Amino acid sequence: MFKNAKEFVQYANKLKTLREKKLNGVSIYVCVGTGCTAKGALKVYSAFEEELKKRNLLGQVTLEKIDDDKVTLNRTGCCGRCSSGPLVKIMPYRFFYSNVAPEDVPEIVDRTVLKGEPIERLFLTDPLTGEKVPRIEDTTLFKNQDFYIMEAIGESECDSIEDYIARGGYESLVKALTSMTPEEIIETVKASGLRGRGGGGFPTGLKWEFTRKAQGDIKFVVCNGDEGDPGAFMNRTLLERDPHLVLEGMIIAGYAVGAQKGYAYIRAEYPFAVKMFKKAIEDARKLGLLGENILGTGFSFDLEVKEGAGAFVCGEETALLASIEGKRGMPRPKPPFPAQSGLWGKPTLINNVETYANIPRILRDGVENYRKRGTENSPGTKMFSVAGPLKATGIIEVEFGTTLRDIIYNICGGFVEGEEFKAVQIGGPSRACLSEDFIDMPLDYDTLKKADAMVGSGGIVVITKKTCMVEVARFFLDFTKRESCGKCVPCREGTMQAYNILEKFTHGKATYEDLKALEHLSKTIKTASLCGLGKTAPNPILSTLKLFREEYIAHIEGECPSGMCTAFKKYVINPDICKGCGLCARSCPQNAITGERGKPYTIDQEKCVKCGLCASKCPFKAIELV
Repeated sequence: MFKNAKEFVQYANKLKTLREKKLNGVSIYVCVGTGCTAKGALKVYSAFEEELKKRNLLGQVTLEKIDDDKVTLNRTGCCGRCSSGPLVKIMPYRFFYSNVAPEDVPEIVDRTVLKGEPIERLFLTDPLTGEKVPRIEDTTLFKNQDFYIMEAIGESECDSIEDYIARGGYESLVKALTSMTPEEIIETVKASGLRGRGGGGFPTGLKWEFTRKAQGDIKFVVCNGDEGDPGAFMNRTLLERDPHLVLEGMIIAGYAVGAQKGYAYIRAEYPFAVKMFKKAIEDARKLGLLGENILGTGFSFDLEVKEGAGAFVCGEETALLASIEGKRGMPRPKPPFPAQSGLWGKPTLINNVETYANIPRILRDGVENYRKRGTENSPGTKMFSVAGPLKATGIIEVEFGTTLRDIIYNICGGFVEGEEFKAVQIGGPSRACLSEDFIDMPLDYDTLKKADAMVGSGGIVVITKKTCMVEVARFFLDFTKRESCGKCVPCREGTMQAYNILEKFTHGKATYEDLKALEHLSKTIKTASLCGLGKTAPNPILSTLKLFREEYIAHIEGECPSGMCTAFKKYVINPDICKGCGLCARSCPQNAITGERGKPYTIDQEKCVKCGLCASKCPFKAIELV
């Protein structure tokens, strides 16, 4: 445990030297982020461990001691190429291998670890050029990104406080506690222009200032790591790959606003993130960077993890606070805002994971360095999680002001064969869908707001021409209506009624009166709902009504332009192929298929519910959806 800042600095300098030595020696880094783990990364890690032990090559894993003639095996966090995992990086050669299987391990040890030879078949494939690339930093995907908080891709240890300190970690905390007043820290954050990364982009420094000036001897700092948006996993990635970065930001925030206790609210569906952050807290306590009298400065601050039960509404700050207090996660009217009356009625600062992660870098590298990236009113970078039928998907980090075209085509490599751009849904399930007209629009808080959209969580779901936009609106509203806490009528009842109308469209039963009612109802929900969930729930409807209205009209007229809604199609039996076996009739749950054995059968379209069971059962492929 460090008694003062001087002891910490001496320790940090030692670790920096050891880390440099480690990276110059032979080291293996296996990505154990959720994406890679789901594809077998832990088995790959175990295979390396077993193989190195068998050959007596496994060296000390921590930075406290490094054996010159051994190989270090390390766990690293998400590298952003989730679709290509499990991922492995070999230092000092910087070879980056993708889709690694346990059976590949002996060859990697033989050729790369012992001889320094590359294994080309395991290299990443560049999504733009189609060529094999030996190092991740040489791929088009990474060349067009700007890594600010996702530094040390593939060579940082997610479970090691020593590695974080060796990379400059906790230097900002030392600087804050020993040479800056709380007011100076807040002014620095204000000067940086940092805006909240979890929603509408409220200025972070102002929020800190409000909490600092709020009356009260007891104050709290809360990290919103709930991240319930489908297709969004930036917060989870940060908590898994660099938990100390977030933790350090929270401790600095605690000092700046005068708080004594912090809570990291992380959803329980993120077990690895919870595990990593709990370990980070424990390790920081052991070194005296968290707890009583931190580094002998007289400042005391402690922190614990609160696991959320998975309610989407708890992403709203007042519902999140209620959940921490042990109550049902339901929002309350504002004001008062949490900065004045938050946890147990005390002033409370709430920021999200990515916001806190920016704080150590801003204090360590300076405001000017931070503002070199992004735009004037939206400085810095933003992490996005990109999903859809693209050649490369996963986590990216780009400057604010980057366009959707750059992300889709220059970073993610464009669409897989047979797919074309139609729309993009950005910011979460309750955000707007944007058409191709917006593909060259710079992504920043103010520009998106003018387009009735938001950065939101940072999830980007790319939609192609094979997708029905009415179905997209129905899909996202189905999520938000189920996640409504039910406290206010506009959200509880309004989303359900809007969903029922959308189902009439997708089932081919909608009228022009339904179109009028849907638009009016959506605007009412947006205006009258209590919290952000209800106010934004109709956004997918309103945006698709504005930009893709012709698709709603086509559904009324009896056609789904994309061909996605099966209500506008029918299953038919081709009499030239049907052998009259009767298997389809016996499997039909609606008794909609009739016929005489040995002769072609027919389907009664009035009875058919288009379940497709008959087509799946037909051994002759005689039934088609047309």
